Amino acid sequence: MNSKQPFPPKLFLRFFRWYCHPRMLDYIEGDLMEVYERNFKTLGKRQADWKFILDVLLLFRPGIIHPRKPYQHLTPYGMYKSYFKIGWRNLIKNKIYSAINISGLAVGLTAAILIALWVRDELTFNKNFENYDKIAQVLQNQTFNGEVETWWSQARQIAPELRNRYESDFKYVIMSSWNGSHKFTFEDKDVRKEGSFMEPEVTEMLTLNMLSGTRAGLNDPNSILLSESAAKAIFGDSPPLGQAILMDDKLEVMVTGVYEDLPRNSSFHDLTFIAPWDLYVSSENLEERTHWGNSWFHSIAQIEDNADMNTVSLKIKDVKLNAVVAAGDDDDRFKPEIFLHPMSRWHLYSDFKNGVSVGGGIQYVWLFGLVGVFVLMLACINFINLNTARSEKRAKEVGIRKTLGSIRIQLINQFFTESMMVVVLSFFLSLVLAQLTLPWFNEVSGKQIDLLWSNPYFWMIGLCFTIITGMIAGSFPAFYISSFHPARVLKGAFKAGRFSAIPRKILVVAQFTVSITLIIGTLIVFKQIQFTKNRPIGYDNIGVVSAPIRAAGIREHFDAFRNDLQNSGAVKEVALTDSPLTATNVTNGGFTWEGKDPGMAEEFATLRVTHEFGEMIDWQILEGRDFSRDFASDSMAFVINESAARYLGMEDPVGKSLKWGNNGEYKIIGIVTDMVTQSPYSPVKQMLFFLNYKRVNMVHIKINPDVSPTEALGKIETVFKKYDPSNDFEYSFVDQDYGKNFDNERRIAKLTSAFAGLAMLISCLGLFGLASFIAEQRTKEIGIRKVMGASVVNLWSMLSKDFALLVIISSLISIPIAYHYLSSWLENYEYRTPISWWIFAASGFGAVLITLMTVSYQSLKAALMNPVRSLKTE
Repeated sequence: MNSKQPFPPKLFLRFFRWYCHPRMLDYIEGDLMEVYERNFKTLGKRQADWKFILDVLLLFRPGIIHPRKPYQHLTPYGMYKSYFKIGWRNLIKNKIYSAINISGLAVGLTAAILIALWVRDELTFNKNFENYDKIAQVLQNQTFNGEVETWWSQARQIAPELRNRYESDFKYVIMSSWNGSHKFTFEDKDVRKEGSFMEPEVTEMLTLNMLSGTRAGLNDPNSILLSESAAKAIFGDSPPLGQAILMDDKLEVMVTGVYEDLPRNSSFHDLTFIAPWDLYVSSENLEERTHWGNSWFHSIAQIEDNADMNTVSLKIKDVKLNAVVAAGDDDDRFKPEIFLHPMSRWHLYSDFKNGVSVGGGIQYVWLFGLVGVFVLMLACINFINLNTARSEKRAKEVGIRKTLGSIRIQLINQFFTESMMVVVLSFFLSLVLAQLTLPWFNEVSGKQIDLLWSNPYFWMIGLCFTIITGMIAGSFPAFYISSFHPARVLKGAFKAGRFSAIPRKILVVAQFTVSITLIIGTLIVFKQIQFTKNRPIGYDNIGVVSAPIRAAGIREHFDAFRNDLQNSGAVKEVALTDSPLTATNVTNGGFTWEGKDPGMAEEFATLRVTHEFGEMIDWQILEGRDFSRDFASDSMAFVINESAARYLGMEDPVGKSLKWGNNGEYKIIGIVTDMVTQSPYSPVKQMLFFLNYKRVNMVHIKINPDVSPTEALGKIETVFKKYDPSNDFEYSFVDQDYGKNFDNERRIAKLTSAFAGLAMLISCLGLFGLASFIAEQRTKEIGIRKVMGASVVNLWSMLSKDFALLVIISSLISIPIAYHYLSSWLENYEYRTPISWWIFAASGFGAVLITLMTVSYQSLKAALMNPVRSLKTE
């Protein structure tokens, strides 16, 4: 048995004596000591101590804790009414500071709300689907000459192969066409709608909300499901169910169901109809297209509820390779690998490099998320800076109130109440501003976002922000100023101290560092867009009109069609291709040539054209000649681009031959300059042009420059109607199509510039307020200096140089930060602008200039003040 004198832990005994009510202290402490001694004897020192600590903590509760006496006689309602009344008087009394505080914080909050809504829309993309976590797209990697490419397309055999071999892993695997525009005719009305041909299980996979009919409506090969908006456009107020409509002037289908329109923030938002996959296969004569190399389609899968996405993806990796080897196909040299790309990654992780996902839209989510945080942080810094600066002027008020009997807790509550009032007013003003600016924001961002008025999380986040910001901004005056000794303050002995302004200066530097970084970022984004737009594209796209071929008449009577257009006087030249000029998306392999490495897995972009294609776009022939109707042999000829010439590795390719699998041997007749026919940010791919008048689906028309576009389009439409009377003439200008490649970057640039401008505005509001406060604080000093002979310029310089110095420091800090992050962003582009030094210099100089303009008003106002007024005693 332990012979030591038992004594509990001193710290917790003192804690108990501190909180226990005096009337109960002796009784409860005696019981605690008695229990402790008993535990000491039976359990030992260690366990007795732990039990004592636990008992002390459990006793810390109402009824035992002694009440706080100084506050008992006060009425809470009366005190808080007084806090609000005094706070409101202070807001009215200091109108300029109140306006700066409220407007600055409101602007920052507005920007944060808009960005938060945008980020939420991006992060919730596709989450409306019940099977969101189980749906994936079936993608493939293929290796060409050592480089891995990721394809979103599949051969039509992939779905049955996965269903048969991995039945226990998949609930559904469906094939789908790519989304396309199709014409629907009902009675005398023609309507064009976007949609796809899909296998019937897609309705269960996407859990379509059927407004009429059932999800089993696609089981009939001649059926069709329409979205609510499509049904309204085609049938008006008539009931669509059971109605027969003509699709593309050749397929009669019956409406077997109408589903609710899919949300805009989903990958299927433009899926306004779903037609049966079997109808697509039969109408397009695809029954014989069973070659694994025909990757023309789209496949989506849903794994079983108990299956793991990554495990299934690894399991199916070699399904195509095994099938290709079993079929004796030489496509195994491309090393195809099948994998699943989950729906959760479709929208924000759609970029692949060398077969690996490297991000995508997620970088912009992070970018704007950080911008929103920084803009809000700038507004909060303004609020905190002005609050702390102004609070020092209230030292006498604190001294008088303490002399009259106010206790410290009351002063703390007063400062917090005033801070909260400003934040609450700013929050409600920001909601008004957000609602007003939302239409502009939706237009720029390409979204359809609404404020979440009925969402409880929105209000909870707003409440949390209000409390946190109010507490942070009010903490300095609440705890520091309320601690002043009234005697010292009322004697005038209180001074802020030498280093009291340092925190404010640090916050100003932080503000302008963020603002200048955003300005530099905006300039770089605009420079990247302009740099890429100025990239030589290798052909003339001005005045070229493109239109899809929807009827066989144009293909079958092309020469007559071309002659009619040229005879109209509005057209210079006409040509046909199998892809748009700005999105050539057909690639082929199976080529052999003299000197080719036997182990090389080659790939070429290919474009089917007609004879006058080169003349129509005015391409530049570097060697050899163009296609000519005078040479019948040109039907088995290639014109290649510069990249293809380098890719082939031939010294003089013109006149040499390329064998293309079973298609025969083609002779190279010419080399043209590289043309940008895909992304303007990527290198030009090796490309082969060859003649084909059958498998073409786009017509390109060079307008006569002597004829106005409006007149020319009218004449072109007349000729189109002659050869395709059943379809509308739908066209686009190629230069405008090319410009759409920059839409995403332009959108980013507009949003970034808007938020950079807001950041600078908020920073300048804060500077204006601080400059006003400092000028007011140094009024007597300025008066004395003027009496001693100081000029207005000297006084302006004295008051402005500190702010200018802070902005210069901010510029020096922002330059390496901006350079680092913008260099990383530019690495996403193969074709990118160099980062010029003048951008940093211009941003820094501009920031200093704006700063001087902002503070000059208050500096000059103070410098021009009559010294007699400023030197008057109170």
